[in-house]
Amino acid sequence: INVDGLGDAQVVAELGRIYGLHRLALEDVVNVHQRAKVDLYDGYYFVVLRMLHQMEGRIETEQISIFLGDHFVLTFQEGIPGDCLEPVRERIRKESTRLRGGSSDFLAYHLIDAVIDSYFPVLERMGEQLEDLENEVLLRPERSIVRRIHDIKRDLLIIRRAVWPLREAINPLF
Repeated sequence: INVDGLGDAQVVAELGRIYGLHRLALEDVVNVHQRAKVDLYDGYYFVVLRMLHQMEGRIETEQISIFLGDHFVLTFQEGIPGDCLEPVRERIRKESTRLRGGSSDFLAYHLIDAVIDSYFPVLERMGEQLEDLENEVLLRPERSIVRRIHDIKRDLLIIRRAVWPLREAINPLF
């Protein structure tokens, strides 16, 4: 089950009731400025990750909360349009895929993998931007280049805040 958008507190509460989710974990779902983490509760894992979005030339992050139990996977997203999970959804829609018939932990692995894999194209684009700026500053140094360098530096700090805690958080899962 995937919930896009956290505006309906009743949906979050009802899913929490149905699946026996801890109140504190549900609070972390709706308080969307959590760092990446993995918490083990009685009978399920609670995983928080940050997805990256490049919107209007800026990097934004979105929290995705994943509950992984023996026979269920629940995901809650803030609701920023578009995400990196569409390839996973496509594989689930196909009847003959291993993902569709696999276990809940197999699905959760693929969701986490999709989030992490989505970082690489963003980092690749940023590397290309830095190369372009390097060439530009050598050919015609201007003050506008300094502003663009600061923008990229800000975006890199946002990515670092998303990735750094992720390293520590997911190690226990693998």
